[in-house]
Amino acid sequence: TIILGAGTNVLAPDDGVDALVICTRETLTEIRAVDETHLAAQCGAPLAKVAVMAQQMGLSGLEFAHGIPGTVGGGILMNAGAYGGEMRDVAVSTCVLCADGTVQTLEGEEQEFGYRSSVFQRMDAVILETVFALTPADPAQIRTKMQLLREKRAASQPLEYPSAGSTFKRPQTGFAAALIDQAGLKGFTVGGAQVSEKHAGFVINRGGATARDVLELIRHVQTTVYDRFGVSMEPEVRIIGEF
Repeated sequence: TIILGAGTNVLAPDDGVDALVICTRETLTEIRAVDETHLAAQCGAPLAKVAVMAQQMGLSGLEFAHGIPGTVGGGILMNAGAYGGEMRDVAVSTCVLCADGTVQTLEGEEQEFGYRSSVFQRMDAVILETVFALTPADPAQIRTKMQLLREKRAASQPLEYPSAGSTFKRPQTGFAAALIDQAGLKGFTVGGAQVSEKHAGFVINRGGATARDVLELIRHVQTTVYDRFGVSMEPEVRIIGEF
């Protein structure tokens, strides 16, 4: 069984996967106020909608999440982040459904957030809901910050093309996009897949790209960067199924 939110950072085979795939984005989408400074959101709720509700309530802390296209469950699973903010800054507790049918709530450091990681990646469980602790602020100022981040994202990322988001995690040495650029791979293509000329950290679909094209391009980037700089590039994109 494969559990997905919106599947925005997932690469699956062109022929599909031999598994039960459950998407939560159409069902578990409730967002509610817990009290004056806490919001609870179910796993299928879009992060953008949670950020907007927080803004409307005059609560700051989720501005960074407004431009992330995934859901709460996916964001918590990978400790999603952008522009200096990440889930661990605001997620105070997460409720999960365990394989044995019991429901468990992990609080604070029990969530074991790290760079693009969490304890939930190692648990045989499904994220159900997360509670966010936020800070009261002027709704207009929050909206302005969200707008500025949206403009910054649009100016620097290839949002005009389909992609699975940032392709590689930040390596221990250097930055993924810089290393890919320095390796001369910006604009490199395999079939319809291309290392974005706008931001080398993204593999985009220029038209007609297959999942195989994308995977082969990812592997070419990994090999080239390692041969050139001795740096291993780990995909941030979640690769599922058999290729």
